[in-house]
Parts: sequence; C-alpha cells; structure tokens
Amino acid sequence: MTVMTVDRSRASRAAAAVLGVLFGLLCVVLGPAAPASAHAALVASDPGNGTIVPDAPNRVTLTFSESVQLLSGKIQVLAPDGSRADQGEPEVAGTTVTIPLRTGGGRGTYLVSYRVISADSHPVAGSLTYSVGAASAPPTATDVDDTADPVVRTLIPIAKYLGYAGLVLLVGPILVLALLWPHRLSRRGPARLVWTGVGLVLGSTLLSLWLQAPYTTGTGLFGAGPDDLRDVLGSTFGAVMLVRLGVICAAAFLLRPLLRGSGGDTRTDLALLGVLGVAAVATWPLTGHPSASPVAGVSVVVDAIHLTAMAVWLGGLVMLVSFLLRQANESELGAILPIWSRWAATAVGALLLAGVVQALIEVQTLSGLVNSTYGRLILVKVALAASAVGIAAYARKLVIRRSAESGPGTLRRAVLAELAITAVVLGVTAVLVQIPPPRTAEAAETATTSTTITQTLRNDSMSLQVDVFPAVVGNNSIHLYAYTPDNKPLPVVEWSATAALPAKGVEPIEIPLLRITDFHAIGDIALPAAGDWALKFTVRTSEIDQSTLTMTAKIS
Repeated sequence: MTVMTVDRSRASRAAAAVLGVLFGLLCVVLGPAAPASAHAALVASDPGNGTIVPDAPNRVTLTFSESVQLLSGKIQVLAPDGSRADQGEPEVAGTTVTIPLRTGGGRGTYLVSYRVISADSHPVAGSLTYSVGAASAPPTATDVDDTADPVVRTLIPIAKYLGYAGLVLLVGPILVLALLWPHRLSRRGPARLVWTGVGLVLGSTLLSLWLQAPYTTGTGLFGAGPDDLRDVLGSTFGAVMLVRLGVICAAAFLLRPLLRGSGGDTRTDLALLGVLGVAAVATWPLTGHPSASPVAGVSVVVDAIHLTAMAVWLGGLVMLVSFLLRQANESELGAILPIWSRWAATAVGALLLAGVVQALIEVQTLSGLVNSTYGRLILVKVALAASAVGIAAYARKLVIRRSAESGPGTLRRAVLAELAITAVVLGVTAVLVQIPPPRTAEAAETATTSTTITQTLRNDSMSLQVDVFPAVVGNNSIHLYAYTPDNKPLPVVEWSATAALPAKGVEPIEIPLLRITDFHAIGDIALPAAGDWALKFTVRTSEIDQSTLTMTAKIS
C-alpha cells in the first residue's frame, strides 16, 4: 500500500510538472502577439519609390529579397485620378514581379500597392509612389495593410507548436518501440501516445491550411472564401501540406502491427516507416525560413536534421519518463538505458551542430544576434538547451553508475526536468519561425535607405529636377529634367553644369552633359572627396533666355 501511495504521489507530481510546462508554453504562445512581419523585403522598384520620370512607363517592376508568389487581385497601380493604370495580369519570375501598364497615362503621382507571398509562406504587403512629369496628390488605396488578424496571428504559432509536439510523439516513441521496448511490457500506453502524435500532426496540418488563407489575404478567421482556400491548396505551401497529410496517413497503416506488438511488422515495414519519416520531417523546413535562405538546399537539410534530432531526443525522454522508468525492471533498464544514453548523446550533438549552422545562415552578424528579436530568441533557446544538456549529462552519469542511491526514481526526476526544459524550447521554436531573421530585416533596411539625392530647383521662369546617384565618393550619375512653372516639359537648347567643394579647396569641375530629350539631360562625374558639394546648372532655353540654379549635395 505504501509503495502504491508513493508511486501515485510521484505520478501526481510528474503530471503537475507537465501541466505546468504546458501552461507556461501557452502563456508564451498566447502572450502579447507582435505584429505580423513579412519575411521578404522589397529591395528595388522601377520606377523607384518617390521618383519623378519624364514619360509614363509601360510597366512597373518590383524586386524582392527572395522569390515570391502572386495573390489573385492583390496588385494594382492607381493613376492620379484614382482609376486603374495597370492592365492584364502581373507576372512573376523568381524575385521580380512585372506589372503591365496601359498606355497614355497622364501626368501626376501614381500609387502601386501589392500583396504577395514570400518563399517561406508569409505575406508581404506595401505600397510605393512614382510621378510622371510632376508630383501631385497621390491616390488612395485600401488594400495595402500588411498586418494579420490578431486571432489568426495567435493561432498560427499554436498550430506550429501542436505539429512539433505531434512529431515528437511519433519519432521518438516509434524508435523506442521498434528497437528498445521489452517484449513482456504492454504496448497499449505507447500506442495511445503515438496515435495522439498522429492526430496532432494531422490536426496541426489541417489547421495550418485553414489559417493560411486568411493570413495571406489579411482577413479575419472566417473571412477567406473558397477561392482563397483553392489558391492556398495550389501554392507551394499547400502542396507541401498535402504531402505531409498523405505521408502521415500512409505511415498510420504501417504503424498498426508495430503498435499491437503482434510480430506482424517486418524489416521492410520499418524501412518504409523510416522513408516516410524522412519525407514527413522534410515538410517542415520546406514551408519555413530554410526554403528562402541564401543556401536553401543546405538550410533545408540542416533544419531537417535539427528537427529529427529534437524529435528523437524529446520523444525518447517522453517514453522513459512515462513508461520505461516506471514499468521496466532492473535488468531491462540495465540493457535499455546505456543504448538510449548513446542515442541521446548523438541526438544532442546533431541538434547543437545543426542549430549553430542554421543560426549562422539566418543571423550572419553579431549585431543581428544581439539587436534583433530573432537573435535574442536564439540566445534564449541556446540558454535553455544548455540547461537541458547539463541535466542530460547528469542523467548519463546516473545511467553509467547505476548505484542503489541513484535508482530509477532519481533518474526519472532528472529526465522529467530535462523533458520540461526541452518542451519550453519547443514553444520558443514555434514562436521563432514566425519572426523574420536578421538577414531579411537587413535587406528591408537597405532597400528603404536610398542614397539618391532628388531636389527640385525653381525660379520665375522654370523648375529643374536634379537626381544625383549614388551620392557617394566616386563615380556619380546626374539626371536633369526641365519644366515650366506649371510643370510642363520645357525644351532646352543648351545645358552646362559644374561641381565644387569650397570647404576642401576643390575648384569648380565641369560636368559633361548629354542631351537625351528636349527637356532631359544626363551626366557622369567622379567626386573625389566627401562633403557638401556645390552644384551649379546653367540652362539656356532660347537665344536670349537663360537660367542659372544652384544646390548643395551632401556626398558621403
């Protein structure tokens, strides 16, 4: 009776600890949600954002930091009067989206709004403007919001966490049942665990497919229609999710003999389960950051190794603490634990190595590790993993010693603590995959930091738009556009320009100019030093009419 009371007390404490861990994870996942962030960045456009071009272009091109997919009806170009300036369907080729425009566009400011899907399945939305001839009040678009519905944004990491948990309850327990499970013990408990894992993966996958539609379109949980769901199923994300569903369903048929313990499972069945397991694990990196990394092939393989090692380690711990350390006798544990200890050591080594490689690919710089949310979560994950590895080392010593004072009870408590910490790591991972890595943030920052100097100079008879690019020491291009005071193209008979740096004693340098159209000229000049350069332009519009305008350009 006393022994049963002690066992129940220990079981109660274990259950309470697990429930506490799960509650803490829910607090992490359900806590204040950060705004949804796109994992691709617009790095260039033609025409450029905020620029003034002399003639209406026949297309607009958008270049992103990674490949993107189009969303039906989510890209438009509005003319100054609010009418649609785009015609036909946009086209995408890798990282570049091309939007055809109708001919005969009027003068003024145009608005380009877009919403696409990045390679790692996250939506990218935004807008930019350009002007033809002269700037005007830009038109207004309503579909440029890049945020997601709060409910959808909260459910996505929960769905990912459930998928990770299901993977853990599949991989580790199946390996233990196939290779380490004593024949005399019932498989009913582990079978329930494995079927729970199957249900979690299937449920997580179906939930992810459902959430992807409102997530990508920016609507509420039930705001997406059948067409939106069809678009999701036809996307790369949908295809990978369907493959995952098929693989898990096929594995479920092969699992039945193994879970019954009837001896009907063969080596061929186990080999097929291994192949299906590899295919299933690969579906996670194919819909996440690795698929969009600079070395996608390496990242996908490394992330698959990372996930497999995690599932083996954590799933094996679940089997130990839930069944083996409570049901196996001393002789059985003496045979099982040393083998499991080697498995765990190998899994931990692979986990750490793959994690370091993936972090180097995604973070790249020390500042990115310290100054970004993604990097700080990596540091939290490393600290938690280090604690778990320390406890695992202690448990390994217990296995090696196998002394009376370090019996199954002490080992069970150590394994339970290891399991609790790694479960929290799993929760951090579920949040981490929703955050853009520093390489993406750096691309976005580089795109938004333009070094082009654009300035419009005016007098009573004309206005002159001046573009200096890239406004750094070395070779620079200068574009000049001449307009009348009411912003109509002004024909120019002769152009001349000079550049001087008085602060450093640089005398005026002539800028050779080439006439492109009646009102447009370009020139190139090598600026030898940084500083505030004085640019002087002389524009002759007739035999007797001439204007001289000056400006200061800061060259870095």
